[in-house]
Amino acid sequence: MKISVNAIRYTLALVATLPLAASAQLAPDTLRAIDAIVTKALQDNAAPSASIAIVKDGKLAYAQAYGLASIDPARKATPQMRYKIGSNTKQFVAAAMLLLVEDGKLSLDDKIARFLPDLTRANDITVRQVLAHTAGYQDYYPLDYLAPFMAKPTTVDAILANWGKQPLSFEPGSKWEYSNTGYAIAGRIVEKVSGKSLDAFIRSRITDRLDMRSVVDTSATAWSADDPQGYEAAALGPLRPAGAEGQYWVWAAGNLAMTASDLARWDIALMHDTILKAKSRKTMATENLLSSGTGTNYGLGLFVRTTPEGRLRWDHGGEVTGFRSQNTLFPNDDTAIVVLTNGGGSTSDQVTGEIEALLFAPAADPAAPVALNKTRTLFVQLQAGTPDRSMMSEGLNAYFSAQVIEDFATSLKPLGEVQSIVELRANSRGGLTARLFRVKTAGRTIRVSTYFTPDGKLDQFIVYPR
Repeated sequence: MKISVNAIRYTLALVATLPLAASAQLAPDTLRAIDAIVTKALQDNAAPSASIAIVKDGKLAYAQAYGLASIDPARKATPQMRYKIGSNTKQFVAAAMLLLVEDGKLSLDDKIARFLPDLTRANDITVRQVLAHTAGYQDYYPLDYLAPFMAKPTTVDAILANWGKQPLSFEPGSKWEYSNTGYAIAGRIVEKVSGKSLDAFIRSRITDRLDMRSVVDTSATAWSADDPQGYEAAALGPLRPAGAEGQYWVWAAGNLAMTASDLARWDIALMHDTILKAKSRKTMATENLLSSGTGTNYGLGLFVRTTPEGRLRWDHGGEVTGFRSQNTLFPNDDTAIVVLTNGGGSTSDQVTGEIEALLFAPAADPAAPVALNKTRTLFVQLQAGTPDRSMMSEGLNAYFSAQVIEDFATSLKPLGEVQSIVELRANSRGGLTARLFRVKTAGRTIRVSTYFTPDGKLDQFIVYPR
């Protein structure tokens, strides 16, 4: 007897399995909202299941699985199931290299010729550059589908011989370009220096120490019938079982699989310097610069970014055939979001973004609607060159001289009608309330920085390009 796919896919797989003491960190309304976010996202049919884990205040606060690990035969997903995490593996490879730095066995500034002298321009490229995607080695796996040749087994040596000895795509350090080849090189360096297989080193120095018992190296361990089935869709067609990369194709670039909870345990350890020393963690999560001084938004195995609201975010996505992952950390907030799926598309990104918005939603601010309305009103008035000075403090009145008003009107009127205004953040400073707004007009999107006095008057109104 077959179970209805639709009946199961859009319902929760099971109740959370974490102790109540852990789950209590998230309010019941928040848990219900998270469940609704994931359940709704699965209705897009890009993935049949999702497994998530939430870290709050440095603790595992919630773990849940939704939908189907297998469509036919129908099998529910559970939080205990491991999913392939793809390129989120790179965090572990970078951490392994940093542990060897701590051991005094190598330096990030060592030339790779010390370890792999036969590779292209090995005397000009550093360990740091292969981890930071600035070395110039051509990516051996840029495609988002499984090419026929990649369904067959390979070896690490073959990957290095075929892609590590080609001419560089650019001068080392001059450009950022994502390269799985760089991580194959990094993985082999870890093995040469440690005297262990990459899997054994990561297991002994990282995952076993964190009690991450679900972790497997998919290059060495067969994917079993108890694990989730990966799925892909052609265009907008139905989900169909996906194949898998041949042995060693993803290796150091994306070979690990684990539960969402175990990946969350790694996030906690990374934010709290449990495995890496603080200096190493800082190195891993510091943006690398190109030789021109341009930023890359990438550390070592992690993207390093700041949200529009000013929140520090470390993140990485992962993709292998039939699976997607998104791992996002907010170190200053001691929070992390893990989303793993057994399908393609943007489900993991969508769920992460919506949970992020939920967890960091601003507290209720009764003055916010009034402030937004005043900001809109004054903006429109300044476009016309006729501001209502009764809305302003004495200081802002002085700021808006005839020349300043003329400059505001001349530059803002051509932007056209205001289409939307959104408050991005608010905070207190010097007895005032600072509010930053994003203003979308017919012509462009800009930002307005305001300060409000306790009696509600505008004490600052400065317009910035987006």
